[in-house]
Amino acid sequence: MLTLARAEGFTYPKGWGSLATPKKTKAITSQISFKDHIMLPLQGKRILMFVDDIYEDLELLYPQLRFIEAGAEVVIAAQEKGRIYTGKHGYPCKSDAALDEVRAEDFDALIIAGGFAPDKLRRFDSVKKLTREIFEAGKPLAHICHGGWIPISAGIMEGYRCTSTPGIKDDLINAGATWVDEEVVVDRTMVSSRKPDDLPAYCRAIIDMMTD
Repeated sequence: MLTLARAEGFTYPKGWGSLATPKKTKAITSQISFKDHIMLPLQGKRILMFVDDIYEDLELLYPQLRFIEAGAEVVIAAQEKGRIYTGKHGYPCKSDAALDEVRAEDFDALIIAGGFAPDKLRRFDSVKKLTREIFEAGKPLAHICHGGWIPISAGIMEGYRCTSTPGIKDDLINAGATWVDEEVVVDRTMVSSRKPDDLPAYCRAIIDMMTD
């Protein structure tokens, strides 16, 4: 007869022993499904991120790995598919797709890293179009540090409360946003943070929004 594996987090009612029966299998399966939901809250979700040279390394790589850990598929889009882009601190990031090939309807959220890459990315029509379409669809849109430059150029910041690096505070205010100096700001479907130190709170807020 089959023996039930004693995996961490699974409990067996008193007197059940370890021999498998249909009743026991059903009970254990329900626990597995519950544990997957807790450990992989973003399972089945697809997240889009942009990259170009001189991105802020931590602000791209930390969320990328955090959301993969949570079960999401993260797609890094750039001008060229398969090219390796270099961050401010020298870390490489290989793009998964070309910007012209990705469609907003295929993603559940857009996460925008900072650094100086957004100043280049904001000039591309494809980036502005994807940003607007994801925003207008009511999907989560997050930006950190200088990442706010992209939603500014996409014309979607008016009337929103947000934060960023102080270096683009005036840009956001001039775009019609209300700027505040806080670790993380959530306004409707938009999440924003200031700097790499804010990443834990930033990622928590994004995951909370995507699982609400």
